Amino acid sequence: MLDIMKNLIFSCIALAAISCTSSVKEAPNMPGAYFMTSQTINDGKKDTKYTDLKQLKIYTDSFMMYTQVNPSDSASSFGVGSYTADAGTVTENVIYTSSDTTFSVTPATYTLNITKTPDGYTQVIPDITIDSQKTKLTEEYQSVGKAQKTPLDGIWKETNSYIVNGKDTTKNTRTQYKGFYDGYFMYGHTVKDSANRNFTGIGFGTFEMDGDNKMKEIDLNSTYSIAVGQSFMIDIEMNGPDNYKQTITNSDGSKSVEYYERLKK
Repeated sequence: MLDIMKNLIFSCIALAAISCTSSVKEAPNMPGAYFMTSQTINDGKKDTKYTDLKQLKIYTDSFMMYTQVNPSDSASSFGVGSYTADAGTVTENVIYTSSDTTFSVTPATYTLNITKTPDGYTQVIPDITIDSQKTKLTEEYQSVGKAQKTPLDGIWKETNSYIVNGKDTTKNTRTQYKGFYDGYFMYGHTVKDSANRNFTGIGFGTFEMDGDNKMKEIDLNSTYSIAVGQSFMIDIEMNGPDNYKQTITNSDGSKSVEYYERLKK
């Protein structure tokens, strides 16, 4: 009888341990490329759901970047930062954002409640300020990346760029970031328009390497409608694992030259 009681007690303890273990949320595994399928804003009174925004988000092992364009007016935004994953949450430490005519270099931290789904994930920020109002932001994402590894995988900041046209060289004055992961790329920049106002431009799509020194990008969505659906062959020069140069030869014979440095913690 004593042995039976001992076995019952042991079984109960084991079941309790299994129950406790199964209820603990795991840190979500985020690296990948994701398309946003919907965005819902709750202002405390009602939900407003958007399904026409075009947004791609990339998570690398330790950094994230998103780019978004509204097809109705080409208004664009993007953000870049590092992140950490914990039990059921992701904490994003954003270092740069740009939206329409404004940009910010003030660091901001957001905690996202993450629920993995069969084809992606859902993120919820319970308390975020949008247009000076506290709101709840819910976004649904679909995983679109394909398993592949390239030397370009990561988030990069442009350090120098210019246009070469014959004997003339024109330096670009802008802040630009670029991300690559799982066969997808994105870029976002803040530039001055012809009226000397800040302007946000983005683009994203798929990419594939053609050997070690060439890459093909296909633009799926962009602020610049002329680029959507177009493919670009780009010459690549790696300078170690954390720096690279890209050169695009344009149809008029001019060349766009850009230098990038990898973001690192």
